Amino acid sequence: MKLVIATQNQGKLKEIQTLLDLPELEIISLADFDFVPDLQEPHQSYIENAREKAKTIAEFSQAWALADDSGLEVLALDQQPGVYSARYAGENATALENNLKLLKNLEGVPFANRQAEFICCMVLRSPRGEEYSTEGKLTGLIANEMRGEKGFGYDPLFFIPEKKQVLAEMSSEEKNQISHRRQALEKMKHFLIKKIHNG
Repeated sequence: MKLVIATQNQGKLKEIQTLLDLPELEIISLADFDFVPDLQEPHQSYIENAREKAKTIAEFSQAWALADDSGLEVLALDQQPGVYSARYAGENATALENNLKLLKNLEGVPFANRQAEFICCMVLRSPRGEEYSTEGKLTGLIANEMRGEKGFGYDPLFFIPEKKQVLAEMSSEEKNQISHRRQALEKMKHFLIKKIHNG
């Protein structure tokens, strides 16, 4: 079964490939196409954005497509940046710019009050419109400064109290055991296995 991952983000693709390690699954990404439609995220919810991307890529590729929309929600900032996580500091913002803006907006907020949640909504869709969706969540705190060299996005700031580390300090194996994407993918894996074996 061919599965197109609706992303250009190589970090995200690698994470998904590692977690969806099914021999019957041929995983490709948007990088494998010469031309891809522009993927929009016009909605105010993760699930609607993921659905939009999955539908676009399933119809474009005429193969099953897997799309996700994920974001960081910080309690002290009224759940911001939310669906705007990837472009928090501007339309073409880098991860560093997004992280620096988050730190600036949390200036003066004590560490104990920096509760945050990573949320991932995932949609699997066929060209014919068959669809499955799942969700995963990871709770933590926003650190006072960026740490670690691994991961991507907000990983240098997302502190996991039980691990006493930010995600960017963990190996990809450690992060994959607990991540919000892992949780959504584990649930999605059940649909994929059923699909592969039952057609």
